[in-house]
Amino acid sequence: MKQPKNFIAEVKNIYTIIVAMSTVIGFGVVVCIMMLINPTFFISADSTTGYIVATIEEDEDKIENGIHVRTGFVDDIGLMETVNNCTNCHSSKLVIQNRMSKERWLATIKWMQETQNLWDLGGNEAIIVKYLAENYAPENKGRRENLSGIEWYELNN
Repeated sequence: MKQPKNFIAEVKNIYTIIVAMSTVIGFGVVVCIMMLINPTFFISADSTTGYIVATIEEDEDKIENGIHVRTGFVDDIGLMETVNNCTNCHSSKLVIQNRMSKERWLATIKWMQETQNLWDLGGNEAIIVKYLAENYAPENKGRRENLSGIEWYELNN
């Protein structure tokens, strides 16, 4: 008669363990789901230690000394059209490092439209080409400038 009572007691113990483990696992799943949905759900409003909050107060269209700060473009008529159409696909530095004539800028834009999926610029095309041709035209330097401020020395054979 003792074996059935032990068996029933052991089944009750196993059942209690299973229920307890299921509860803990269920609670863990609920916490994980809450953290996936809203990572700040369990953070109290006044606990900010350990978190760095970055705020950008600088105006994105700020001009300093005739230069658009964010892009480095020269401030002139057509600046914003150029920024809005050119810097969506590539860095402004790619534009600044090139110097071309009006015809070459236009050919480059046509090439980008044919091969790089550049959209039709519409009325902005003439404004952009004029801006680029005026501010990023080729520089006629010819040969490099003479070196100056160098102390030369004699080579001994």
